[in-house]
Amino acid sequence: MFKYFPTNYVWNLSVDLAIEMGARMGEIEEMCAPLQEAARQPDAEGTRAFRQTWADMADKLCGLAEEDERRGRLISAGDKYGRAATYYLTAERLQAHGAPGRLELYKRFLDVFKRGIQLAGENCERVEIPYGDAHISGLFVRAEGVTGPAPILVQVNGLDSTKEMKYRVGLPQWLAKRGVSSLIIDQPGTGEALRLHGMHAVYDSERWASKVVDWLESDPERRADVDPKRIGLEGVSLGGYYCPRAVAFEPRFACGVVWGANHDWRDVQKKRLAKEGSFPVPHYWEHVRWVWGAKDMDDFMRIAENVHLDGVLDRIKVPFLVTHGEKDSQIPLHWAQRTYDQLVNSPKRELKIFTAREGGVQHSSFDNSANAGAYIADWVAETLGGRTAL
Repeated sequence: MFKYFPTNYVWNLSVDLAIEMGARMGEIEEMCAPLQEAARQPDAEGTRAFRQTWADMADKLCGLAEEDERRGRLISAGDKYGRAATYYLTAERLQAHGAPGRLELYKRFLDVFKRGIQLAGENCERVEIPYGDAHISGLFVRAEGVTGPAPILVQVNGLDSTKEMKYRVGLPQWLAKRGVSSLIIDQPGTGEALRLHGMHAVYDSERWASKVVDWLESDPERRADVDPKRIGLEGVSLGGYYCPRAVAFEPRFACGVVWGANHDWRDVQKKRLAKEGSFPVPHYWEHVRWVWGAKDMDDFMRIAENVHLDGVLDRIKVPFLVTHGEKDSQIPLHWAQRTYDQLVNSPKRELKIFTAREGGVQHSSFDNSANAGAYIADWVAETLGGRTAL
C-alpha cells in the first residue's frame, strides 16, 4: 500500500484509489504536499483542506482542457477532463453527508466525467434503468471484436464507491478485450441513486438486481448487444455481500464474482464499534446511516443485522469466484473462506487469495488492481464464453 500520509489510512486509501483510476504522480505530489499537517486534524477540518487542494487541481486541468478544445485538440482535452473528474470525485467522497458544497461538487464531477468520455471517444455509454419512480444510472461498455450478442458482467459498488470509480479502475476495459461487455451501476445506497434520488441501500439486493436483468433482457437497444443467458454479476467491497445475495435469489445470473468478500457485514459493524478494523471514509457512522436511511445508531444496527449471507449461499447453483486480499485491514480474510465454504451447490466455485507475489493484498486490491483485475477478467471470460487470448 502506498502511504503518502503516515498516520491517515482513510486518506491513503483515497490516494491509492485515485492512482488506480489514473491519477498522475506529479499531480498527486502537488495536491498532497500541503496536506501533511491537515492529515493529522479532525475529520471536518482535514477533509476541507483535502477538498481544496484536489478541487483546485481539477479546476486547473479543466482550464487546460478548455485550451485544448479551442485548438481542436479534443483527445487531449478529454484526457484532462477525465483526470479532473477523478480528482473532483476523490475530494467529494471524503466530505461529510450534507457538507456545504458537496452536492454541487458531485454534480460538477458528473458533468466533467461526461465531457471527458465524449471528447476522448471512450467505449462508454451512459444508460438509465427504470426503477421505482426514478432510475438506476449505469455505464455500458461494449465487448470488442464480437459479432452478435455478447456475454456481460454487471458490476456493483461497495459502501462508498461509484460506477465511475469502478469504470476508471479498469475491469470493464479488461473485460472488453476479452469479448465481455460491462454494465457498471450506481445501485441504491451509492452514487447517483443516493445523492440525486435519495435511494437508500436495502439488504435484499435482488430487489434492484432483478430490475437490471429485466432491463438487459427487454431494452430494445440491448437486445443486439447482450446474450441474456450469459449475464454475470460482480461486486466490490460491500458488493461482496450484495452480489452473492442477488445471485442467490435471482437465478437468471449465470455466474457471480466478489472482489473482496463481505460475508457478515453486521459483525464488521460490531467490531468497528469496538474500534477494530479500518474505516473506509471519514465521518464513518454518519455515512453509513445516510447510506441505509437510518434515523439513529440503534436504527442502523437493527438494519445491519440483516446484512449477512448465512443461510443464503446454498441457493447459488452457478459458477462463483470469491477473491480477497491477504492483508485486507477492513474485512478479515476468514469471511472469504466462510463465503466459499457455504457455496456448496455451485458447480464451479473458487477461492482466490491475492498475496504479495501478485499484488492486490489490500481491501479489494486497491493497492494494485492490475493483476487481480486480470485474474477476475480471465475467470469471467472463461466462465461466460469470452476469450483469454487474441
